[in-house]
Amino acid sequence: MSEATYVTYVPKSMRQQLRATLESEDTGAITWREKKLRHGSEFYFSGPVGLARRTHAFLTSWVASGT
Repeated sequence: MSEATYVTYVPKSMRQQLRATLESEDTGAITWREKKLRHGSEFYFSGPVGLARRTHAFLTSWVASGT
């Protein structure tokens, strides 16, 4: 099975909410790690290509909505 890694930039104001959600949920086949930056974080999501792509698309939309 092919795997992929996608990166989503999350602003500082939203990263705690995402981190808390990821730590409290079973992410299944997706593994994640966070690289903290000055004004936000890069979240790296790795796993099966389709699932990693859908995760990235969802988080990109979530960040864009600002909620």
